[in-house]
Amino acid sequence: MRFTGFMFSAAIITMACGVLAQSTPDAGPYKVINSVKVGGNGRWDYCYADADGGKLYIPRDNRVTVFDLDTLKSAGEITPTNGVHGVAIDTKFHHGFCSSNPVVMWDTQTLSTIKTIDVQGQPDGILFEPATESVWILSHSSPNVTVINAADGTVKGTIDLGGAPEEGASDGAGHVYIDIEDGNNVAVVDSNAMKVTAHYDLGGQDQRPGGLALDAKNHIIFSYCHTPAICVVLNADTGKILTTLPIGTGVDAAEFNPNTMEAFSSQGDGTLTVIKENSPTDFAVEETVKTKQGARTSTLDTKTNQIYLITADYAPPTTRPNANAAPATQPGQAAAGGRGGRGGRGRGQMVPGSFTILVVGPS
Repeated sequence: MRFTGFMFSAAIITMACGVLAQSTPDAGPYKVINSVKVGGNGRWDYCYADADGGKLYIPRDNRVTVFDLDTLKSAGEITPTNGVHGVAIDTKFHHGFCSSNPVVMWDTQTLSTIKTIDVQGQPDGILFEPATESVWILSHSSPNVTVINAADGTVKGTIDLGGAPEEGASDGAGHVYIDIEDGNNVAVVDSNAMKVTAHYDLGGQDQRPGGLALDAKNHIIFSYCHTPAICVVLNADTGKILTTLPIGTGVDAAEFNPNTMEAFSSQGDGTLTVIKENSPTDFAVEETVKTKQGARTSTLDTKTNQIYLITADYAPPTTRPNANAAPATQPGQAAAGGRGGRGGRGRGQMVPGSFTILVVGPS
């Protein structure tokens, strides 16, 4: 089932242009309250705050670095055999998983490896699905999703999403929503049947959704797009577009905080956009927090309501880019066709020791 947005496209684009023309807030309750240079080599991708376990997990190419959530001091390291992109935690069994190939499964209390799990495709995004106690490994190539039993690490099956997935979220009641970057839609998946039941069109063309957050209680999807840089807010039951709101450029992660009824998106241009859900039909950009250029991925600590972001400094390019090459990228962003934090065209090497964890919280 596909809910197309053709009838809404013109209206949505007009609305988006009108909204983008407005100035966004630059002052509000949130600000950067801590910045810690932790250094270390390696590119990065999604970070993950395990509020129950008190740990912050940060993938760094061939390993996962672990920090204490309160002190940001090193708490250990997990070493996959290949590139790692994200982390998911099952607090019931105290099992952690990272999207690498093979996938590594560990004990979150001791950080010791339990087993490695061979998967197909190119593991990238990852999420924990509580209704089925499973971990979903997302891949831009087939199979798009590999579903792993969180209790014992066995592979339950795979799912074809009909396109390249980016970020996803579960409502905890048997539904998973996943941005399809090259399909301009949000895939709706029945987690028990492991089958796509709908695609919600985002109302435009080549919007390239790169982040997704979910208000599970009120059935609201926040889908964050690159072109234009907007958040498309949808009803999770019907796919109806409720509104669009402006965000920064280079989005790569998003979260929803049910404690404050706010959705957050982190962008490579050095902004964190805060959208307030005043009601299930009323949404507004509450604040645009200045973070640091390249801080495109983020995670939420639901116990403290703090957001963690990661970035680094980069040296200028050592050679002049070819005139026909893709435009220079911002720190933490990839060149066209790639993901951020991985070298990219148009900039030099990461400055040694500059890798930084930022903490954003209420003033």
